[in-house]
Amino acid sequence: MKDSTSAAGWLDETTLPQRLSPAAQLALDEALLNEAEAGRLTTPIVRTWQASELTVVVGSSSRLEEEVDREACLAAGAAVLRRPSGGATVLLGPGCVMWAVIVPYAQVPPIDSIHEAMLAPLAATLTAAAGRPVIREGTSDLALSEDDGIRKVSGNALRVRRQAVLYHGTLLDDFPLDLVGRLLRHPPREPDYRQQRPHGSFLANLSLGRPRLDAAVRSAFGAVRDERSWPQQQVDDLLATRYGQPAWTERL
Repeated sequence: MKDSTSAAGWLDETTLPQRLSPAAQLALDEALLNEAEAGRLTTPIVRTWQASELTVVVGSSSRLEEEVDREACLAAGAAVLRRPSGGATVLLGPGCVMWAVIVPYAQVPPIDSIHEAMLAPLAATLTAAAGRPVIREGTSDLALSEDDGIRKVSGNALRVRRQAVLYHGTLLDDFPLDLVGRLLRHPPREPDYRQQRPHGSFLANLSLGRPRLDAAVRSAFGAVRDERSWPQQQVDDLLATRYGQPAWTERL
């Protein structure tokens, strides 16, 4: 996963000095990527976080009106944000844990290798925690094989720079899955294994609880060192220019 042999750092709500909004969390992902690209972050950072309120997050190149029911979001009180990585729109909130890994590289490997390096160890630790196989599906999903078909429990995306990678995504654990179909439209692109199923019959919860999910993520990426420093000023700047601005979210 990394060029350095030093232990990865762990950064979550317990190590950050303040609780961040979802917009600030997205800004932090990009700020850490910037730090890695600039050579100021020399070992990987692994982190998890959870939105305290319903939040829709569209991909960097997603067309908002194609993927989001704006009226339904307004009625549900769900904020709409845009992240720095690609992929389709996701719905966050209590019961959906976000995970991220930011890795500095001397030379970034091919995209397929990055997916393998990130998803294979996480699938293994989640399998051990769940007591049943968590498998890779599509380009960057993790899923469970249920009686009624293969159901997605984790959707992931990445942002690649010349010497750094941000890889992040969702872990559905105890989330009201019916809300996804109410607030999000059927995605314009989908993996073959979805078979055109609506959100409600395509998604599933892991039902592990936050402590076990955090432990699985930490174990997967060897995050044994608690990280206390973070680029706060850069996060504030990104909030002011991008993630806290409607124009950034609604640009497509």
